[in-house]
Amino acid sequence: MLSRPLSRRVFLKASGGALAGTLAFASGPIALLAPSRSWAMPLDTLSSRQGEVLLEITKHLFPHPGLEDAVYAFVVKDLDKAAGVEQTHELIQGGIASLDSDASGDWLALDKQEQFQRIEALEGTPFFEKIRATAVVSLYNNPLAFTHFGYQGEEGDVGYLYNGFSDLTWLPDPPQPADGYMPGKAS
Repeated sequence: MLSRPLSRRVFLKASGGALAGTLAFASGPIALLAPSRSWAMPLDTLSSRQGEVLLEITKHLFPHPGLEDAVYAFVVKDLDKAAGVEQTHELIQGGIASLDSDASGDWLALDKQEQFQRIEALEGTPFFEKIRATAVVSLYNNPLAFTHFGYQGEEGDVGYLYNGFSDLTWLPDPPQPADGYMPGKAS
């Protein structure tokens, strides 16, 4: 029997559900936290393809330029966990099947604009809302996302009032009273 090299895609198809990728920006803040450039997220309920579709949908719903797929993969992992409930599993399978059917069999093969248009048409459906609601929590409560967005997290007991409350550097030309914007101080 001849031995052929095993591609990553063939390996993942044969090994069940897994979502895998490579960190695109080896020098970015997320790459500094990662043990290697490659990442993999095992899926217990969903197939690899279903995971890929959910990853792309999440990226369309919450587009953040430069945010690594590895961060979005945590949304897919949470959806995979939720799919352990039969009703949710059927909802996700049905939503993906609907997208594929509307795209002549393979929604992932469409260009990004066509993918977005088909997702936009699903707005308000239980499938769309399940992904959106899961992503809001999973994506924005993730230390890797915190790193990307520059959120420093809680820093001891002082709270945000004494650590960043009056930081208005996001404004183009922030006004700054001499004594700051602290509550209880006269401006």
